[in-house]
Amino acid sequence: MCETIVDGLHTEFSAILAYLEENNEVSWRSVVDNNFRKVVLMAAASYFEQSMTNAVLNFVKQVTAENHPLTWLVNNKAICRQYHTWFDWEASNANHFFGLFGDAFKKNMKEKIENDDDLESSIKAFMEIGRERNRLVHQDFGNFPLEKTSEEIYRLYSMATLFVEQFPDALKMFSQEELEKKYQAE
Repeated sequence: MCETIVDGLHTEFSAILAYLEENNEVSWRSVVDNNFRKVVLMAAASYFEQSMTNAVLNFVKQVTAENHPLTWLVNNKAICRQYHTWFDWEASNANHFFGLFGDAFKKNMKEKIENDDDLESSIKAFMEIGRERNRLVHQDFGNFPLEKTSEEIYRLYSMATLFVEQFPDALKMFSQEELEKKYQAE
């Protein structure tokens, strides 16, 4: 995993918090940490949104063509401002999202998850980041009492990256397997 903006923010804020702690600035440390938690949550959710929408668009570009009309249709009607409708954020799984790609893909992903505890944990962390982001955004950001510490949020982010990184390959592999089945049947 390469370092992302979220990792950079975590490093910077951790250094600030350590400095405030070392200098016995307890009140300032509390203020900074309260704001940092919200920033890292929003940064993580935003990073995941960008990564997942790029993964879907890049997949469509690969199976069609860069300027194919279908690419533009998918971008304009399935991706642009639609990301948060892809998931049932109250669930702890991504089955709703997988189902958008068809029942066979959903079944395939469920089987992968059943055989991979790390992937299952990663998806749960991903969904929790999205759910907490929605609560933060829709329940008065400035006054929202985010219950997780900055370290807990960063751990969720770190766990969730496995799913975000593996999803594009899962989509490609499934597509290739389906094409192979089709050609073998012919």
